[in-house]
Amino acid sequence: MGQDLWQAFAAAREVFEEVDEALGEKLSVTIFEGPDDDLRLTRNTQPALMAMSMAVVRVIESESGKKIADLAHAVAGHSLGEYSALAAVGALSLSDAASLLRLRGDAMQRAVPVGEGAMAALLGADLALAEEIAAEAAGGEVCGLANDNAIGQVVLSGTKSAIDRAVAMAAEKGVKKAVLLPVSAPFHCDLMAPVAKIMSKALESTDLRPPEVPVFANVSARPVREPDEIRSLLERQVTAMVRWRECVVAMGADGVEQLVEVGAGNVLKTLTRRIDRQIAAVSVGDIEEIENFLQAL
Repeated sequence: MGQDLWQAFAAAREVFEEVDEALGEKLSVTIFEGPDDDLRLTRNTQPALMAMSMAVVRVIESESGKKIADLAHAVAGHSLGEYSALAAVGALSLSDAASLLRLRGDAMQRAVPVGEGAMAALLGADLALAEEIAAEAAGGEVCGLANDNAIGQVVLSGTKSAIDRAVAMAAEKGVKKAVLLPVSAPFHCDLMAPVAKIMSKALESTDLRPPEVPVFANVSARPVREPDEIRSLLERQVTAMVRWRECVVAMGADGVEQLVEVGAGNVLKTLTRRIDRQIAAVSVGDIEEIENFLQAL
């Protein structure tokens, strides 16, 4: 992942080198070569995905001669991607984003012992039905809504036993499909409360600046520019639901006509097409996609 960018663009090499320096290790080697099990550890996955996104951002900027803030009306990121979005528009430095995501990933992994938490996607369920299932499945344990990703795609998070009950209950409630997710921790639920405290303390001492364009926040699904509000929202994001569907709807209402997914994969492009087909969506993550995007400018 990302090795083609490293070899082709000095701007991408600088990103990976800065992330390595911030973390005091060669995360870039793990990004490029694996092993896959190491890359999937959330302490590595979070800064790695941010590094990939920022490498693409910096290449676009260097090759176009324009900053992302000159090209974009607004930015947003899904969960850890919110840190990438903030770094892309000058609210966070690249090194601070890497350090915060390493801290976030480590804390999330420690918060719940492996095997005691789980997440599941409910496919074909709306938000109201997902809330009903989560409430009934909780049984005194934690079971809540983690992601409102798109129309008919809601993710639950909580204790393993509660999530198992929710999956079993889903078919009875008319859900098309319920799928356990291969995650290392139950993100975006109350089990992550210890992580929120750790991130709050870290964010207090982090230099956060007003972003050059508004950032649509996961927690509020509205644009923010004030550093203290961003700090508060990033702390709350750890335990709160990612309101991605609402973010896309809000960006469309704000005049956004195209969303450009920057970095690894095309999940957000796919979700956008499920949320609002009036918004064009493209993914830009490799050399060919970058060249096509630059030509389209």
